[in-house]
Amino acid sequence: MTIAKIIEGRQQAIVSCQVSATVEEGARLLASHRIGAMPVYDRAELAGIFSERDLLYSLAREGRDVLTRRVGEVMTAPAITVNPDTGIIEALSLMTRRRIRHLPVLHDKAMAGFVSIGDLVKYRIEQVEAEAQQMREYIRMA
Repeated sequence: MTIAKIIEGRQQAIVSCQVSATVEEGARLLASHRIGAMPVYDRAELAGIFSERDLLYSLAREGRDVLTRRVGEVMTAPAITVNPDTGIIEALSLMTRRRIRHLPVLHDKAMAGFVSIGDLVKYRIEQVEAEAQQMREYIRMA
């Protein structure tokens, strides 16, 4: 199964900001949408990801003065990305190896989706549960 299966049919817009946004503006976006990370653009091009971790680490280093800095200065860059054809297990492995929790999904350099490790784990658990149910049905019918 691929990432395309996870993102198909999603209707909601991907919350994002520009590199020029202040860290405070970025934090407010994360909080108001109750999300852990968002893509950051430099005009129309993906420049990185701003996450709760970026906010926490920069606050710990610099204190509240960081809130007036630009997101582009504290974000994680470059963003590690996948494409819609990337397998779910491959994406989970990448996230584990790189210790990240969010992946932009790019198709021809354009944002096709944004997935979290929670999205992928949920999908994988549903798959495993469906396979287990099929096995139980098979055994019961045998």
